[in-house]
Amino acid sequence: MKIALNIVGVVLLLPGIGWFLQGINVLPGSFMSGDPKWAIIGVILIVVAAGLLWFANRRREGTKKSG
Repeated sequence: MKIALNIVGVVLLLPGIGWFLQGINVLPGSFMSGDPKWAIIGVILIVVAAGLLWFANRRREGTKKSG
């Protein structure tokens, strides 16, 4: 489950970064370039992906190894 969540998190993170950069006109050459709507969508996707990655990799109190 942890590996699957990490994969989904990275798959969501990459287009989020791309959409954000196109929205702020750093990556030109698309209908999304310079459109603030895509920057906002990208940031939302980045936040969702970061939350998913955090959730997948957080330490659980009951599963610490001793010794």
